Amino acid sequence: MTDSATPTDSKQMDEGAAATFAGAFARIVDNMATVVQGKREVLSDALVCLIAGGHLLVEDVPGVGKTTVAKALAASFGAPLGRIQFTPDLLPADVTGVSVWNRATSTFEFRPGPIFAGLVLADEINRASPKTQSALLEAMAEQQVTIDGTTHRLPDPFMVIATQNPIEQEGTYPLPESQLDRFEMKISMGYPARDAELSILETHAVSGVVDDLGPVANVDDIVRLSRLAARVELSPALRHYLVDLADASRRHPSIQLGMSPRATLSLQRVARVRAAADGRTFVLPDDVKAVAPAVIGHRLVLQPEAVLNGTSPTQLINDIQAAVATPRDRA
Repeated sequence: MTDSATPTDSKQMDEGAAATFAGAFARIVDNMATVVQGKREVLSDALVCLIAGGHLLVEDVPGVGKTTVAKALAASFGAPLGRIQFTPDLLPADVTGVSVWNRATSTFEFRPGPIFAGLVLADEINRASPKTQSALLEAMAEQQVTIDGTTHRLPDPFMVIATQNPIEQEGTYPLPESQLDRFEMKISMGYPARDAELSILETHAVSGVVDDLGPVANVDDIVRLSRLAARVELSPALRHYLVDLADASRRHPSIQLGMSPRATLSLQRVARVRAAADGRTFVLPDDVKAVAPAVIGHRLVLQPEAVLNGTSPTQLINDIQAAVATPRDRA
């Protein structure tokens, strides 16, 4: 990326900046796709989430490439990846850090934990106890941690990419609603297509493929792209549409807990980044519909009857979208 990605003085993104954004976005996804075959949509979602300033939850069975996606994203920016392997015996201090007594100076010194990396991989987050999971709440919501009454700021940009196995698997703890609401998006990898798996056998025949991936951007580019995305036009009609979706989710008879205001803000940010990735300076209703399942689905708490009937969050999101009038597309 070049400095041409720097926002202009105008409030709204112009066509030139949109083209620059789309080109940079595609180049980063192409880079990650060299080591994660057949999952371009997943890679795109991960990058969208990073540029939107959010955190990503990737849920799927072991061995489908969840960790590889996080490594490829970090490598594409040349950024260090802090890794936390969540286990049942992991303590909160193992995540955030600890104050240690220094006998030479007779003072406590703070030793930061792995959460102080810019990009943090929280691997198998649902294998840790709820107490340890909660250590991430302040960091993810406020980009800071408080240890012994002292607040420590985290790097900017800061992103948690958490992986988890399906909750039905043995030795896992469900993430509480407050934790899930901190994640901007939740996606699933899925098994690769046949051709993609054949490519995996060839490409990954030798270990260390991700380690050899070179950067095509840097951390400053993330900040520039985030500022550009914030200037994508979102019409008043679309803002009303977002609020109407949130209201409909809260009144749906099969939903016990609907969208929070944080979810509405997340939907706005992610839709803007998606529009910019397509080279547009404005958001369409289709952008909102496309990202809604990944942004809203994990935040909905279903009524017990809906769970027993096998109703999925995606079905309910479709119901909500069908019940809310869509504003006309921009001419």
